[in-house]
Amino acid sequence: MSTQRQQKPTLTGQRFKTRKRDEKERFDPTQFQESIVQGLNQTGSDLEAVAKFLDASGAKLDYRRYAETLFDILVAGGMLAPGGTLSDDLTRTEFCLFTAQEDLETMQAYAQVFNKLIRRYKYLEKGFEEEIKKLLLFLKGFTESERNKLAMLTGILLANGNISAHILSSLFNENLVKEGVSAAFAVKLFKSWLNERDIGSVAGSLRKVGMDNRLMELFPANKRSCEHFSKYFSEAGLKELSDFARNQESIGARKELQKEVQELMSQGEPIKDIIVYSKEEMKKNSISEQSMISMLWSCIMSSVEWNKKEELVTEQAIRHLKQYSLLLKAFTSQGLSELTLLLKIQEYCYDNIHFMKTFQKIVVLLYKADVLNEESILKWYNEEHLAKGKGMFLEQMKKFVEWLKSAEEESESEEEAED
Repeated sequence: MSTQRQQKPTLTGQRFKTRKRDEKERFDPTQFQESIVQGLNQTGSDLEAVAKFLDASGAKLDYRRYAETLFDILVAGGMLAPGGTLSDDLTRTEFCLFTAQEDLETMQAYAQVFNKLIRRYKYLEKGFEEEIKKLLLFLKGFTESERNKLAMLTGILLANGNISAHILSSLFNENLVKEGVSAAFAVKLFKSWLNERDIGSVAGSLRKVGMDNRLMELFPANKRSCEHFSKYFSEAGLKELSDFARNQESIGARKELQKEVQELMSQGEPIKDIIVYSKEEMKKNSISEQSMISMLWSCIMSSVEWNKKEELVTEQAIRHLKQYSLLLKAFTSQGLSELTLLLKIQEYCYDNIHFMKTFQKIVVLLYKADVLNEESILKWYNEEHLAKGKGMFLEQMKKFVEWLKSAEEESESEEEAED
């Protein structure tokens, strides 16, 4: 039997010796700030060197824990106290966003620094967005030049997708709005954003987070109108944004009108009353006749539960549309409106499989009800139809179109004979 004592297993695992200095650098906020400030002071205004320093420092400094401290230093030069003033008792650097030159090119270079940092350390993404939201709430504590730089940077970051347009909610803070800070900041922000992307891209980003209908909130309640918004941003050289806001208001008005018309239909209100109400709203909200006819078609077709059998749905559709032909006729005074209606009918019949064979019967009904005329039907047939179900619908309409053409030729012959 061996006399050698067997070593007992331990549950403590392997221990590594850690130097106290490393622990302090990693977990002490003061040391963290000193390390970042010292590194920025050494790299100075060389932003390429700053990006490399930040990349390397992430391996030894706790960016996850001190993300707010890191971003405060990069933007303002030191830790920010509530309200946006720099904390007096902590180390600062003169090499930060707020001390940089106030021009778009410099702000684009700073945006690249943040972009590289967040791409390298993905976990900073959320903290960076929270930082921007906080900085926007602190705007009154910054100088005009600092606000301008932050606005330009924010616009570029939004354009590059580094942050979400949701951060704009901070600009709706009552105090910032009341003193005009929000609107002035928004001008600079949208100018730099639109310098990088077109209005379609900007609108898409706003829509994605539900900010497309909230831009009026940049102004106090007594100035929250489309006219004021349009004038303010047009005079600031942002007509694209002003037109976008007008369009959004128009969309909102159309949605409200559609809801109201559907309600009137469900209550069985007389068609004449619906026409009067719709025309008043159309004029009041500057809605085009083409938009109105599209909206009314949707209202009419959604106001009934359709039969699922193809052979029965045609009869149901004809009966239903006869009832509303006067309403459609009231909003097809222009050829373009008639063509718009034809395209909506084609789209509807294609998207609703039970209506695929009903298209021609609907068009003939509306022709006889004087909603559509031969010129619009022929224009649709010859050149303006949609690709959706094109072959089927043109085939359905072939005999009717031939009849229209022959009737038109007979009419022309009679006119010539009279002359």
